[in-house]
Amino acid sequence: MAVLDDILKFNGEFVEEKQYEPYIAGKYPNKHYVILTCMDTRLVELLPKAMNIHNGDVKMVKSAGATVSHPFGGIMRSLLVAIYALKADEIFVVGHYDCGMSAVDPDVVIENMKERGISAETIKNVQYSGVDLNQWLKGFGDVTKNVEHSVDVIRNHPLVSNEIPVHGLVIDPKTGKLDLVTSGYEG
Repeated sequence: MAVLDDILKFNGEFVEEKQYEPYIAGKYPNKHYVILTCMDTRLVELLPKAMNIHNGDVKMVKSAGATVSHPFGGIMRSLLVAIYALKADEIFVVGHYDCGMSAVDPDVVIENMKERGISAETIKNVQYSGVDLNQWLKGFGDVTKNVEHSVDVIRNHPLVSNEIPVHGLVIDPKTGKLDLVTSGYEG
């Protein structure tokens, strides 16, 4: 409860002092693109600075590893809404070096679930219902290949127009340097 109380107290002051005013923006992105990136804490401020984006410029979608794990899952849905409802004209998939998803061990994650109160029976029920938890929770070894995979899923999605360029990049979480994996402008 202490964390929630701290947040609400700070928020009350934030609103009362109108500290939100510098962040006022419209719902449509100024730069007309959407970024899919990782939820890594090192990227929260670094990625926007490294890409010269400000509040209101882009739509930002985050997932563990900047991964599109299912072509009709929530991440893909968010990208489609950004394109067709919020006027995004390009997609950037931005992974990063030293990504925690590259070392995720599904067995360890499942054990941690059990330690935090998820019963073995619940895990068995999920697996029995057709979900391969080991595959679903599995990380990846090569960030560049993972970015290529996500870009490929998006580019080949039946609901993404061929007119939408989909780019793949990898950012260094220490320096902000962007390495191009694939350009959506090339054939």
